Amino acid sequence: MKQKRMRIFLIVLAAILALFVVRTFMTPGHVPEDYVTPYYSSILSLLPPVVAIALALITKEVYSSLFLGILTGAMLYSNGNLELAVNTMMYNENGGMLPNLTDISHASILVFVVLLATVTTLMNKSGGSKAFGDWASTHIKTRVGAQLATMALGVLIFVDDGFNCMTVGSVMRPLTDHYRVSRSKLSYIIDATAAPVCIIAPISSWAAAVSYSLPSDIEVNGFTVFLRTIPYNFYALGTLMFLYTIITGGKDYGPMKTHEENTMKTGDLWNDPSRRADEKETDGQLGSGRVSDLVIPVASLIICCIIGMLYTGGFFEGEGFVDAFANSDAARGFVMGSLIAIIITFFLYMWRGTVSFEEFMKSIPEGWGTMVGPMVILVMAWTLSGMTGLLGAREFIHDVMAASAGHVKILLPMIIFLVALFLAFSTGTSWGTFSILIPIVCGVFVPGDEMFIIGIAACLAGSVCGDHCSPISDTTIMSSAGAKSNHINHVSTQMPYALTTAAVCAVGYLIAGVFGYYMDSPLALISLPIMLAILVGVIVVIRKRVTA
Repeated sequence: MKQKRMRIFLIVLAAILALFVVRTFMTPGHVPEDYVTPYYSSILSLLPPVVAIALALITKEVYSSLFLGILTGAMLYSNGNLELAVNTMMYNENGGMLPNLTDISHASILVFVVLLATVTTLMNKSGGSKAFGDWASTHIKTRVGAQLATMALGVLIFVDDGFNCMTVGSVMRPLTDHYRVSRSKLSYIIDATAAPVCIIAPISSWAAAVSYSLPSDIEVNGFTVFLRTIPYNFYALGTLMFLYTIITGGKDYGPMKTHEENTMKTGDLWNDPSRRADEKETDGQLGSGRVSDLVIPVASLIICCIIGMLYTGGFFEGEGFVDAFANSDAARGFVMGSLIAIIITFFLYMWRGTVSFEEFMKSIPEGWGTMVGPMVILVMAWTLSGMTGLLGAREFIHDVMAASAGHVKILLPMIIFLVALFLAFSTGTSWGTFSILIPIVCGVFVPGDEMFIIGIAACLAGSVCGDHCSPISDTTIMSSAGAKSNHINHVSTQMPYALTTAAVCAVGYLIAGVFGYYMDSPLALISLPIMLAILVGVIVVIRKRVTA
């Protein structure tokens, strides 16, 4: 029966391709330079990510889902011309796969991921990861402690979300594995302390991105605006409180509850049919590992990456510390920092004889090998985002927001939050989302007043929330990679948690809109404790239902 269904599917697919081939021959081959798709800035511009995300959640297979989403976007852009669709998908300079690969920022992220994986492989080979796991297990006695330690490390690494995901995952896996914390739970903890922490950290690449998104013609200081949005960033603050409460309460729900119970009962960390439940992750220990064999490389990595960011921001050319962070090229700085960290690790391991020269060199291609899957997903996610850009998804959302701006301003913070959430979820980019919506917010509210700050905060919170939930977000992808978790497992288990917090945040922004509109003063901050109290109440209700 299964084979019969597959044959029917192949026949239907061949028929569809034949129709597109006929359409291609009937369409003139020359494409004018000013070509614009007939679906530009329409609701269909959001169809590609909807297709990719829906298929990923239904089929539990991310590669084909992303490809079909990209193909849908290319076919819409080309209006059914197969030749133009293939050229668009592969070579379009504004969204094609190869230009995405050669983009200096994207290439830097891929190289950084590989270098970080190389450091992780080296720490495993030296026995440093195992030594740290053994040391931590003697000081951290419970599953709750292991999860809280992971959360604490995630909060401490606030410079950049991608750096956070990969570093926390590589350091904390031995400890969480020891206490049978599922990889799905580990990846959620990593994801929930990556972007949510960065968006409220004044010294981070995110603070710089927000500052630059403000129009230059408004008379406000971007960094000051960012600082004022922190107490109104309900999703970031709510997520951290929700995570702490879930960890300490020990009451998971939804798919996460199933994964956690299975891991505690059977020891199956992955909850992935493609892996054996009793499979163990080899650490390749070759030397007499010490805790310092992990601590020194990780400390070097963090310090060197921060120095790399400062260097690219002009700190050593006279720029101030904060300005250097604001002007930094994070991806380039991370490549430089991780490369220097590998050199430091080389001298450390060679001096101690922990790893042989041959094994050190072998770790480089092994690092590549472990990251092939996540890198493919990243490239395809960038290409999918490029397709939505070619279809004018940003302009469509801009028009929707501009049309709603004339309505009741009390509701606008909640509307901004929900629109930002949807756009970031669909495109997989929080930075792209708030760069679109912040200028609209600046045009709706008076720059500098309390409703303006609440509106900017709602935009940032919605962007982070959508990015947190989205299967095609680079942060979500790197959280899976850092935890070495099945990507779809990570998405499906964290979705109920993220949406619970998002629902409460939407109510919080409705309350903030009322207080901000009528008070127009910092007294509107009373909406934060109200929102947190509602979130606590929701968690208590969920706990009772789970217990029952």
